[in-house]
Amino acid sequence: MRYLDRMQPLALLALRLTLGVILVAHGSHKVYGPMPEHAHFVASLGLPAWLGYVSAIVEFGGGILLIAGLVTRCAAFAILINMCVAIVKVHWKHGLLGGEGFEYPLALATIAFALIFLGGGAISIDAIRGGGGRSRN
Repeated sequence: MRYLDRMQPLALLALRLTLGVILVAHGSHKVYGPMPEHAHFVASLGLPAWLGYVSAIVEFGGGILLIAGLVTRCAAFAILINMCVAIVKVHWKHGLLGGEGFEYPLALATIAFALIFLGGGAISIDAIRGGGGRSRN
């Protein structure tokens, strides 16, 4: 079991990279595409249109931060909020399963939730900067 404990930095790296790559890919369509259309879609959900821009930046920029392991907890917190809003405002009405269901954003939110508490781990810029990603007792 101690061997598995020593592998925790690799597990955290896998979580960060997976969530980061998915969000960069998903957010790039909004950042490099018609961002005003995304803002209009967000406004159609009953939210302020400017939150569409925030959402796109959180997805794209937050994904980059996670990949680098830089301010991991803050990026993960912003991503968690973004995914929770997506679940409640877009996916909830479709149920858990299916093309528009909330299982996918729920999985992404769960990874973000874990990274808030676990941090970026030893293989991250946070660790180099002294954050380490491990809780201090």
